[in-house]
Formats: sequence, C-alpha cells, structure tokens
Amino acid sequence: MLKFMKVGHLSALIYIFIATSGAYAGQLFETMPTTINPDDKYVFYSHGFIVEGDNQKPVNPRWGEYDFPAIKQSLSDDQYNLIAYHRAKNTNPHQFAVRLASDIKTLVSKGVPFNNITLVGFSRGGAISILTSNLLASDKLNIIILAGCGAFVSKNQQVSVFGNVHSIYETSDGVGSCQHLIDRSKEVTSFQEMAISTGKEHGAFYTPISTWVTPVKAWINASGIKNEQVK
Repeated sequence: MLKFMKVGHLSALIYIFIATSGAYAGQLFETMPTTINPDDKYVFYSHGFIVEGDNQKPVNPRWGEYDFPAIKQSLSDDQYNLIAYHRAKNTNPHQFAVRLASDIKTLVSKGVPFNNITLVGFSRGGAISILTSNLLASDKLNIIILAGCGAFVSKNQQVSVFGNVHSIYETSDGVGSCQHLIDRSKEVTSFQEMAISTGKEHGAFYTPISTWVTPVKAWINASGIKNEQVK
C-alpha cells in the first residue's frame, strides 16, 4: 500500500537534498567562493575601467551609465557560478591578473577542469582577462573578450592569449577586432569573433543588451565538460 508523505515533511527532505547534494551552480559571487564544487562551471566577469572605485553605476559623459549590477544579474545563469569582483580605483591590471590566475589555480586544485572555467572581460577587464590567460597558459581555458583588444593589448606585444577564445566588438567603437592578438598567439585552441552594430560605440557594453549578452551566455553554456578531469 502506497503512503503519501505530508507536504511539510516532503519540503524539508527536498531542502536537505539540495543543501547536501553539492549543487551550487547558478550563484552570483562578489568574492571568491569558499565552497567549490568540482562539477560546476565557474565564470569570472571583469568590468571596464570606469567602474573601478566605489560607484557601481558610474556615468560617462559620452556613453552614459555603466550598469554593473544589471550586467551581473543578466550574465547570471543556473548553468554556472558567476564571480564578479568590483575592483578598487586605479587597480594595476597586471597585479589583478595575478589574483585572477591564483583564483583559477585554486579552482583547478579543487578538481574543476580548465574547460569549465571562463574569463569574460570588457575593455580594461578584457585586457585583464587576456593577461590572466597569458599567466595560466592553458589551452583548455575559455576566454570571452568584449571590446578588449585596444591600445593596452597592442602595446604589450609580449602578451599572448591561450585556449578557446571568443571576441565581440562594436563596429562604431574605436576598439576593434582581436585578430592581431590571435595572430601573435601560438596556443589558441579555437577562435570565434563577431561584430555588433548598435551605434553605441564603447557604450554598447555598458548595459546588458541582448545583442552581446545572448552570444556570451551561449558560448559559456556550450563550453566545458562534465565528470572528466582534464587539466
């Protein structure tokens, strides 16, 4: 004879299962998570230079408001954990890349494969993501560059990018294609690039419009492996 459990008891068991199953994917972190699930995907989003400091919604006189909180929410997804630091004013990009590289090494030491880790960076954040990739030198890491192959990347010719590389740039922006970075990088596993034309110049990435958010999330969710430790 089948017996039905009371709703209250069932809800408690569901809560216990979720709390103990190790299913942490879908969370948004502003600091490095203390609990790492090796089966989860982890995504690091690095914002542009204008957001460095105390204000998460600064305004550029030409390109308008950079809505960092809205971007974090839009990039969040139940298929991966999003880690989005708010950098201090005048952060040294090289030093911050060392920090990101250390964080990724921590994930890998906990069993997360490089394939399940993605760096996403816009403008200065894109340059920091490239520097981080250069430090890690993994051909399995995923990196998404948003209008990040500008003057900083051109001047630092010794810096290469590694792994699975994606790029999005705005045709009305002064920062264009990442092809020049790819041409000098010998350990690129794959490269995909798309141009968008919103007319918003660099400000196209100041708000989470679907034109760039949709392909970014599609690339993240298409990447990675499960239940296989590839380092």
